[in-house]
Amino acid sequence: MERVRRPSPQTIAVMSALAENPSAWNYGYDLCQQTGLKAGTMYPILMRLADRGLLETTWETETPPGRPPRHMYRLTGAGRAFLAAIEAEARRRARRPSLHPRMEGAS
Repeated sequence: MERVRRPSPQTIAVMSALAENPSAWNYGYDLCQQTGLKAGTMYPILMRLADRGLLETTWETETPPGRPPRHMYRLTGAGRAFLAAIEAEARRRARRPSLHPRMEGAS
C-alpha cells in the first residue's frame, strides 16, 4: 500500500498558479515570479509533479535567435482533479469544529 503525503504549501501554490489558466502553457521562470518561489524550489516541484502525471511538459517550439528553447508546463486532468481534492479537503478541515475549544476566561 502506497502512502500518499499531503503536498507542501509550495506545491499547492505551484498547482494553484497553473490552475489559474489550465489550458495555457507556463514557463518555470514565470511560475517563480507568480509564486515567489526560488528556482531551486520550483524546478524539483515541477519535476515531481510531472513524474506523477499531474503535469504535462513540452519544449518551446519557437524561440528567438540566440536563446535556447525553454520547458513549458501545464496541469493534466489528473492534476486538476488532485488539486480540487486538496482544496475540498482544506475546506472540510476549515469547517470542522476544534476538538479542544479554547477555554474563555482561563488564566
